[in-house]
Amino acid sequence: MNGHDVGRMGRAFVYVILGGGVAAGYAALEFIKKGVSHGELCIVSDEPVAPYERPALSKGFLLPEAAARLPSFHTCVGANEERLTPKWYKEHGIELVLGTGVKSADVKRKTLLTTTGETISYKILIVATGARALKLEEFGVSGSDAQNVCYLRDIADANRLVDVMQSCPGGNAVVIGGGYIGMECAASLVINKINVTMVFPEEHCMARLFTSKIANYYEEYYKSRGVNFIKGTVLSSFDFDSNGKVTAVTLRDGSTLSVDMVVVGIGIRPNTGLFEGQLTLEKGGIKVNGMLQSSNSSVYAIGDVAAFPVKAFGETRRLEHVDSARKSARHVVSAIMEPDKTGEFDYLPFFYSRVFTLSWQFYGDNVGEVVYYGDMSGSAFGAYWVSKGYLVGAFLEGGTKEEYEAIAKATRLRPAIEDLTELERQGLRYAVTVSQKPVVSPPVEVRASDLLFEKPLYAWHATAGVIIAASIAAFAYFYGKKRRRW
Repeated sequence: MNGHDVGRMGRAFVYVILGGGVAAGYAALEFIKKGVSHGELCIVSDEPVAPYERPALSKGFLLPEAAARLPSFHTCVGANEERLTPKWYKEHGIELVLGTGVKSADVKRKTLLTTTGETISYKILIVATGARALKLEEFGVSGSDAQNVCYLRDIADANRLVDVMQSCPGGNAVVIGGGYIGMECAASLVINKINVTMVFPEEHCMARLFTSKIANYYEEYYKSRGVNFIKGTVLSSFDFDSNGKVTAVTLRDGSTLSVDMVVVGIGIRPNTGLFEGQLTLEKGGIKVNGMLQSSNSSVYAIGDVAAFPVKAFGETRRLEHVDSARKSARHVVSAIMEPDKTGEFDYLPFFYSRVFTLSWQFYGDNVGEVVYYGDMSGSAFGAYWVSKGYLVGAFLEGGTKEEYEAIAKATRLRPAIEDLTELERQGLRYAVTVSQKPVVSPPVEVRASDLLFEKPLYAWHATAGVIIAASIAAFAYFYGKKRRRW
């Protein structure tokens, strides 16, 4: 740091949130609910707009008609809460430092140095830096900067994707990657009447979450909508025209596809760079405890960048999902403002997606033996995962609000499963029955042994869990029904 920088006026805040994504918006609302004073809170973000609901980008934003645009999807509309526009932050005395990167962070001195040369100091820092999209160059393929190659992580990416899509009506798109972004973008492209080929190295789509049997259901549906799949191979190079546009992609299996546009969704990498060597990292993220506090007591981390203890699994995980970002944001503010009233973060992993007319939800963990139920040739089916004799995960496509609530509750309760055949026979009815059993009435000792929890569980805890699970499911349902399918 040179003398000039030292001379620059710095600003000091009690709380600083670094990052302006979903987690930052939900944390800001929670701070206001918990009575933060004017001038105490600052959000520093390299995005030029106030925090917004990121899932809208791969869903509502890309629709050909009545597409979602800001300010309609600023946080926290995703949880049916207030919409936090720039005016809202101003009215509540929250400093929004937008379009500003941070060059360095010094956790010992509790300062951030911005790209504009300003020093921002804090008493407590919440790291909500999220993740960045992995680029093709990191896999040895150049051409990411071509005008018709698109990624999707922020609003600038989404705007570009819409422009490129509108420039080639009826054209051919190749989607690289078979995960969330790949699947949701492919569906949006089809709705925009663009021909889609999906290319990914795995044997089936959504490989981290789906079994091949579940994946097959979605792939068949996509095929019925005209999507072509090329699996088990990756992109090796692009052909360009004289304007630098990609005209064809060559795959490692030797095949070549002519294209009008390419969408790349090959994963994300948490933004931990500012804290390497300063905070303990784990699972690619910043390691935090049950209060979401890092190895430095004045620094907390939430959302995609945080590796936190997942009680249900008894291990540290980093979860890349909007629900985890929202819930961890609320919890961290509670942990900071009301530490005596706040327990450890007890999060049940939850994932969902909506594509075309399909809609699924998943709770828990996808380990152990899988038991399928329902009609996989119809519109509703599901699966349970049973590990070491306990139900640890549940998936459902085409469920009702009540059914999603039931699988959430059942997964959180982790009931002992003695007979897989019986579980298969009962199917969805099993979750519904388990979730309706009264949880509070028997004494604690009996209940804990009844449910065969690996660790003793207190009655209030289970009740809270059920309430949380129900609210997650209710919110997911609301989000699906009311929010123009974001």
